[in-house]
Amino acid sequence: MIWSKEETWDRKEIEKIQLERLKESVKRAYENVSLYKEKFDSIGLKPEDINTLDDLKKIPFTVKDDFRANYPFGMFAVPKKEVVRIHASSGTTGKPTVVGYTKKDLKTWAELISRVVTAAGVTDEDTAQVAFGYGLFTGGFGLHYGLENVGASVIPMSSGNTEKQLMLMKDFETTVLICTPSYALYIAEVAQKMGIDPKKDLKVKIGLFGGEACSESARAEIESKWGMLATQNYGMSELMGPGVSGECEYQCGMHISEDHFIAEIIDPKTGEVLPDGEYGELVITTLTKEALPVLRYRTKDVTCLDREKCKCGRTTTRMLKMKGRSDDMLIIRGVNVFPTQIESVLEGIEEIGPHYEIIVTKNGHLDQMTINIELADDKFLEKYSCLEQISKKVDHKLKTVLGLSSKINIVHPRTLERFEGKAKRVKDLRNVD
Repeated sequence: MIWSKEETWDRKEIEKIQLERLKESVKRAYENVSLYKEKFDSIGLKPEDINTLDDLKKIPFTVKDDFRANYPFGMFAVPKKEVVRIHASSGTTGKPTVVGYTKKDLKTWAELISRVVTAAGVTDEDTAQVAFGYGLFTGGFGLHYGLENVGASVIPMSSGNTEKQLMLMKDFETTVLICTPSYALYIAEVAQKMGIDPKKDLKVKIGLFGGEACSESARAEIESKWGMLATQNYGMSELMGPGVSGECEYQCGMHISEDHFIAEIIDPKTGEVLPDGEYGELVITTLTKEALPVLRYRTKDVTCLDREKCKCGRTTTRMLKMKGRSDDMLIIRGVNVFPTQIESVLEGIEEIGPHYEIIVTKNGHLDQMTINIELADDKFLEKYSCLEQISKKVDHKLKTVLGLSSKINIVHPRTLERFEGKAKRVKDLRNVD
């Protein structure tokens, strides 16, 4: 199923509308946002200098600190009276990033989410349970209005209160679940304790997951426990919220709404644009946002782009599976380590479940990485005489990939902390007194 004709345009049509809208967005940003006027003027760049899509690389990058430096409303390109909705990031470090929406922006947002949920298979026959938090976080409201836009019945449950989540799923006959992938796994565990088999006793057939990375092993476990199609979607508050891209039923990358966003891949160290197919940092330029146009935003997410037509019929560029973030890279004894590299190793070991925790400390002057990992099932306690055998197996595989040894602790199933929101997998304690 395809929601809008723009998702099947040929490359010439896509690039034509992108250039038209890029010129408008650049002009809007330059004339109404002091940050962009200062950035352009400092290098002698004018809006009229942007005449081709290739000229996009002339524009300076926007970063998260730009939002914080212009807190709260300095990034808005319209008078505040035209802003009908205000959201903000979680603000885990420093001040939160504040974003605003005009009435037209909210309609655009709903349409973008409609594309994402339709790609996953949602129709007006579905009942969708939103288990993202409602509030300043964009996830809950973003998915809510897009689902209503396609005609689905929406249960605005919000996050937490897991036993009630399950009660409503059963009583309301929920068919679509919206949350983080780690919370979907946690709900399944709680269901098991309550004597509920999600696959047999519930009717959930589609999962729309975002807010955090999801390994293929975690996806496989979700699909196995729930009997659902587990899809991923992408967005962030600075760009719109969810709705930038999403997977179709073939799960071969997230389709980008290219008539609303231009995606680039850059070398995170040099800022140079990389060719299609090479992994680097994702940079997004918004094309249709009124309240908050954003030019060349450095997302810090590491991915690559595939412009081949998908089997689903969509011609839009796809973002392939994230390899991590350029800013959550750990440097352990001089070695660059992404948590997702560790995930990729763990998902290939049958004895290991999808839940893990990375703790980095100092052992004298040397970095020490400890990885706590859950067994996939209690049956492996009978198969192995001691858990150290599994630890050695994991350490060997990790050392092959990472080039360094780690301390591996294998723990019993359902031991590690579970998360209703984004899973916090890494604790870097090297600079903690």
